[in-house]
Amino acid sequence: MNQSSASELAPVPGAQHLGDLARGGTNWQVYFETQLTTRPVKGRVHFVTEAGRRSTGWIFVEPTEVELLHRFQDFSAIEWWRLLESLA
Repeated sequence: MNQSSASELAPVPGAQHLGDLARGGTNWQVYFETQLTTRPVKGRVHFVTEAGRRSTGWIFVEPTEVELLHRFQDFSAIEWWRLLESLA
């Protein structure tokens, strides 16, 4: 996944753009939304393209936001593609 610049505006309120997935002419922007008001903290993923959006539930649950981001970054691009395809 490619990293984005902080200057980009997220089409998902409260979510951080953490990269892009591209295959066969299709480009998905990957956003990570966190819920920090509860303990443990939670995270979910939004895949966004011009044609629409696919989102997971709160599938990441960790003690801190830092651990959420580490967990998110542990996934490979192929794992992100598989997750995206499972949301179809």
